Amino acid sequence: MQIYFVRHGKTEWNNIKRFQGAHGDSPLLPQSLIDITKLGKYLQKEKFAAIYASPLKRAYDTATRLKQTMGFTHPVNKDERLREFDLGKLEGLKFEEATLKFPAQVNDLWQRPDQYDGKSIGGENYLDVITRGKNFAQEIVQKYDHDDKIIAVSHGAALGAIMGGLLGYPLDNLRQNGGLNNTSLTILETTNHFNFKLIVWNETSFLERKMVETDSL
Repeated sequence: MQIYFVRHGKTEWNNIKRFQGAHGDSPLLPQSLIDITKLGKYLQKEKFAAIYASPLKRAYDTATRLKQTMGFTHPVNKDERLREFDLGKLEGLKFEEATLKFPAQVNDLWQRPDQYDGKSIGGENYLDVITRGKNFAQEIVQKYDHDDKIIAVSHGAALGAIMGGLLGYPLDNLRQNGGLNNTSLTILETTNHFNFKLIVWNETSFLERKMVETDSL
């Protein structure tokens, strides 16, 4: 079983460095529609059993465009467990403003996952996101055949937590592989219900363009 994890295309808020989180949202940029189409064409050679997506519009729109480009005939399945990290009071703030208001939380969010206290600002902690992500993955591997491939479209912060958790990384080193670019592809594989291994991390070569800073925010 392989799960193809896709981060949604870049949005207006990504571009201006504003936290979106689990409740904020903004439209995909025109360039993102081009990027998603390129990813869809790249994936056409593979056969997938299903596509799952976060219910947030930026992720669901990404999944829908992938489905159309790939010629996939089944509907996109919305799954709450793929929703972005709930960032509480950080949501809607530009990064600079958030750093001034909540310096410890912003620093720990990116640099010290084991110390991050999302509850203090009305959001989730890393373990909350890891738990729901593991629940999703375990359900998927039980539902589908061992040689099936699934696409799961989600978000940067959530995927960092979910995939780090599935790979068994310690919380203090959860982000050891670095961040994820918009419209990137990461593939994890399992031969049982519990142990995943990394096949591909943050692949973007199919986009055929140079990555810029805001692609990974």
